[in-house]
Amino acid sequence: MKGKQKTREKVDSASGKLKRKDYDKELERLHVELVKAQQWVKHKGLKVCIVFEGRDGAGKGGTIKAITERVSPRVFRVVALQAPTEREKSQMYLQRYMQHFPGAGEVVIFDRSWYNRAGVERVMGFCGKDDVKRFLQITPPVEKVMIESGIILIKYWLEVSPEEQTRRLTSRIDDGRKIWKLTDMDILSYDRWHDYTRARDDMFAATDTDFAPWHVARTDDKRRGRLNIITHLLSQIPYKELSRKKIELPKRNLRGGHRERDYPFKFIKEAY
Repeated sequence: MKGKQKTREKVDSASGKLKRKDYDKELERLHVELVKAQQWVKHKGLKVCIVFEGRDGAGKGGTIKAITERVSPRVFRVVALQAPTEREKSQMYLQRYMQHFPGAGEVVIFDRSWYNRAGVERVMGFCGKDDVKRFLQITPPVEKVMIESGIILIKYWLEVSPEEQTRRLTSRIDDGRKIWKLTDMDILSYDRWHDYTRARDDMFAATDTDFAPWHVARTDDKRRGRLNIITHLLSQIPYKELSRKKIELPKRNLRGGHRERDYPFKFIKEAY
């Protein structure tokens, strides 16, 4: 407990938003823990499903990147579905998400999920009121079945203020690295803050259950938010550090080997 308290004080020592130096140091420590959790998930055949929801610009993508940048993509798999096809529209609503649910030894992260129906689809008029009502009714029992089947279901809502959302969306307009993040849907939904708030509140009222609760993270400070989410995520996965055998590279035998041919390799231009 003392060790955890010391870490907490170190992270909170900076006034205002977390400094890059403190963030990088703490993220490195958490990355080590994520790798330990990954090895345990593989060893025990655990099935982990993580849902990220929140308003546009809340920091979902950056948080997911922070979680996955040092783990194996064969274990941690990110699912970010496009708009449904005509065939998918004719299916049971949850069907296109179910095919991505985790198998043994997998961690699946949904960058937006089946909760689109309770959020953007409702607010932007892509479905009717009865569709939303039915979705909110059936989702808790479906999630209960998921958990009873052995899936560890963890749901996050990233909470951002209207002022910070405006700052982030504005910053994407003239940034060639971020312009792809600013979609037509973002523009159309920007002035519907209260509609999204109402949709969020109804969603929480219906689906924030004891067996599959919503975990809310403040993300106006993106760095602090990411660290808090990863710390919480690690507390939700029961893992232990597996013992490792000592690894030593063998001596490389360079005698009597293949003699390289004088081949005209097409090297790329070294611009840097």
